[in-house]
Amino acid sequence: MRNTERLRDKMGVYFVIGTQDCGYSAARTLEIVEQALKGGAGTLQLRDKGSKLTREEKARLGAEMKRLAHQYQAIFFVNDDVDLAIDLQADGVHVGQDDMHLKDVRALVGESMYIGVSAGTVEEAREAMAGGADCIGVGAMYATASKADAGEPIGPAGLGQIREAVGGSLPIVGIGGITLENAAAVLAAGADGVAVISAISKAASPEQAARELNEVVNRTRNGQPR
Repeated sequence: MRNTERLRDKMGVYFVIGTQDCGYSAARTLEIVEQALKGGAGTLQLRDKGSKLTREEKARLGAEMKRLAHQYQAIFFVNDDVDLAIDLQADGVHVGQDDMHLKDVRALVGESMYIGVSAGTVEEAREAMAGGADCIGVGAMYATASKADAGEPIGPAGLGQIREAVGGSLPIVGIGGITLENAAAVLAAGADGVAVISAISKAASPEQAARELNEVVNRTRNGQPR
């Protein structure tokens, strides 16, 4: 069965990646994934947009990402592609507002798989919660070049309004333009974690970048000064 508290704990540093973030190289993608996991990323999401991979190659990449995630006790999500998530027996699938409806996703994936939903407004967040989402990705926090469909930034203030609206039980991860420098503000607004792409994938040391983000998350959770 799905363990919401484990999900909340593991999504402190939520790493989203695809080959488009790594020069369209599956091998380089896996190198960066393992470095991020070594650095403490607790959730990994395959988001391969505009991929040059065949379906079979993408499935192989996803299977290897899942293997690495589990090797490091992390949770593995697939973005948007419900069929691929099912084929890979992923831990979770994440869908956007323009993707398949939540109730239809649940009917396909069953009760054991986590479902994350993107939300940029209080109304979208409440609808996701009412529909049984296990977590929501809220954003965009800041302007970002990594997601063309990220929408206008709502900032930590917007996330705070969503947290107030849905209460404390629903895990929330902030996404969009998050860096080491602004992650604490997102967490202080009510996020359980920060989802990042380029903050890790474009770092000189993805492992160190993940570790430093994890330190910010842990300090916030322990109530220490940021």
